[in-house]
Amino acid sequence: MKFTDLLRLVLSNLGRRKGRVALTAVGVVIGTASVLVLVSLAAGLQRSATDQLWGINDLSVIEVYPGYGDVAVTESKMGGGGGGVGSPGQPKLLTPAAIAEIAALPNVERVMINDYLQAQFVIKAGKMEGYGGITGVDADDLGTLGIPLQGGTTRLDKGTVIIGSWVPRNFYDPTWRPGMPDPKPPDLLNQQIKVVMSRFTQDGTEVKKTVTLRVVGIFAETRGPADYTIYARLEDTNAWNEWARGVRINRNREGYAMLQVRANNPDNVLKLADAINALGFTANTPQAVLEGVNNFFTILQVIFGGIGAISLLVAAIGIANTMTMAILERTREIGLMKAIGATNRDVLSIFLGEAAGIGFFGGLGGMLLGLVATSVLNVLSSAYLSGQGGGMLGMGTLAAYTPAWLPLFTLVFATLVGLLSGLYPALRAATLVPVTALKYE
Repeated sequence: MKFTDLLRLVLSNLGRRKGRVALTAVGVVIGTASVLVLVSLAAGLQRSATDQLWGINDLSVIEVYPGYGDVAVTESKMGGGGGGVGSPGQPKLLTPAAIAEIAALPNVERVMINDYLQAQFVIKAGKMEGYGGITGVDADDLGTLGIPLQGGTTRLDKGTVIIGSWVPRNFYDPTWRPGMPDPKPPDLLNQQIKVVMSRFTQDGTEVKKTVTLRVVGIFAETRGPADYTIYARLEDTNAWNEWARGVRINRNREGYAMLQVRANNPDNVLKLADAINALGFTANTPQAVLEGVNNFFTILQVIFGGIGAISLLVAAIGIANTMTMAILERTREIGLMKAIGATNRDVLSIFLGEAAGIGFFGGLGGMLLGLVATSVLNVLSSAYLSGQGGGMLGMGTLAAYTPAWLPLFTLVFATLVGLLSGLYPALRAATLVPVTALKYE
């Protein structure tokens, strides 16, 4: 039997019992729509969660901190004098030798030292005062951070700083009193700020030191740590820390606070982070966080899809029942087809085609219903969050997200459910004895 003849015969048979076929297909419609909506909800939650992960700007960057776990290995395989793993209970510090050891690892593109100003200080800009973290970096150009600029330059020279977008918001007027208008954040670009540091001598006398710095650049908002950070040259912060502590700092003994290690390819980040951890340091990478979030929501999509598939299981039972009843009603018709030359394969194909047709049309209706339902959910979510001030809080408004593959998958899945549901009734029809079938009343 030709495929076109089979298709025409299947459609004709389905059209003979429109009411029964429609009622059976309703179950498939509900099941397919449930799968599509639930999986879309999980995908929407995943997209919203990954979009709201603040500070993930560059997935090729690894933050490395000193290691404080108990380590039994006494010497690193990489060598490096002082960069090896220490004895149990001793921290693995980010000394110059350790930094060279990390820089020598495969897939490392760049290593940037980060060290913090560890003195009490206040920042002054005109009559306003402010606060923020000052980080020293061993880089002449912060363009390597991959953060866009709001204004100015990424070139970092002695006596200059580059600030995050939120730093101006941290300034206040110490003379402000209730009833006075709120002061506006100062425009710091290309302006001088004063960092007034203080320390106490052994006799309790407070000593202050004022450093004048020029703001040469402001980073655009990233919603990450860079937004409230003031970047200065490492040489400057090191000198300020030595003044605050009153002693010369020996980096071979104390190390640095943190490193930013950039991998040559985002695909190598997790492998490189494992290698750094194996050396005894603590490596954190945004990609590991992102991968964990994606894995969680992938499992959630499977669970939601499974819940929706229960409705399709109920629909499959309905399809099997409908096809069984059709065979009982058309037993003599089956016997007549076999008497005039139809083979078991022809009969099997006809009834399997009818079952698959119910699944296909039900899946098509469920796919359309599911797409409409997700659109309505998104509209309602957007209206609700807008009324709750979600836009100001930085929250997403997308309740459901339908991947491009999902509608086609649900349609194919519903068709397969129909096909498998009709397999047993179709086999019964194909194995009927023609003489017995013709005698059936």
